[in-house]
Amino acid sequence: MKRSALISLIPAFLATASPVPQASKIAGLCGAAEVDELVGYGAKSTGGSGDTVTVTSCSELTSALSNGGVIHIDGQLTGCDIMNVKSDTTILGVGSSSGLTDSGFRIKKADNVIIRNLAMKNPPKEMDLIDIETSTNIWIDHNEFSAEGITGDKDFYDGLLDAKRGSDFLTFSWNKFSDHWKASLIGHSDSNGDQDTGKLHVTYHHNYWSNVNSRAPSIRFGTAHIYSSCYEDLPISGVNSRMSAQVLVESTAFVNVKRPIVTNLDSKEDGFAIEKDNLFENSEAQITQEKGFVPPYDYATDSADCICDYLKEKAGTGVIN
Repeated sequence: MKRSALISLIPAFLATASPVPQASKIAGLCGAAEVDELVGYGAKSTGGSGDTVTVTSCSELTSALSNGGVIHIDGQLTGCDIMNVKSDTTILGVGSSSGLTDSGFRIKKADNVIIRNLAMKNPPKEMDLIDIETSTNIWIDHNEFSAEGITGDKDFYDGLLDAKRGSDFLTFSWNKFSDHWKASLIGHSDSNGDQDTGKLHVTYHHNYWSNVNSRAPSIRFGTAHIYSSCYEDLPISGVNSRMSAQVLVESTAFVNVKRPIVTNLDSKEDGFAIEKDNLFENSEAQITQEKGFVPPYDYATDSADCICDYLKEKAGTGVIN
């Protein structure tokens, strides 16, 4: 087990060293960060308002989504297909097992959406569990996303949580991602730079990733801050920075992860990455170029030494009220 940076500079003459930014943060052992607090690039998200509508069927959910506001899902709903989410909407699961199976959400040309405490499994064929397109101020928190594992056709399902086409100001926090080929894609194409450059700002914090093949996340063009997360058993890649994307990864544990942080995989142009205060166990980063940035918000990190056990308890459903 190592806490130092295990970095392969490939090749060394391509690397451009930059000082690690000193972000405005509070560091501590596990428990420093508030479990029920919105921070990060998506911090302006407020979601829906007004009376709460509780739904127990796909038809009720589809109807409620057409009006926005505050929606509670009570129970596990199956076969709802892909449902559109409009601006100013909050979706919350009741208890620890409410959510969707063989269904998904599309957030397209929307602003101010919150989705929390849902157990979501198996999107419709070739679709995502949550697809965010050309949308802003989104908070995805304390959910559990999964599929059937990393066997069979890797393209039968698409992503668990994807964002693309100039989406911006996103926070994905305290979620569990497991048993899937392609977990989370930020920026869908190498040729979409005109729309994506200068956007796709996303914070991933306190997420638990297990038995995911790749894309944890994979990011093109954008800016990702990833901290206090745990990665276990990823056979292809973890954080994949591509097409001049910038990522800062800190206070995160990688256990049995091939290419836990990589900048020269899958695209015609490398990305950038800075890593600090991470733990690598049977995992070696592959960073070809570095460029730092300072996240424009205050945040608290939990230590990589204890983060995996902590997130197994505190991430996912059934934690928040």
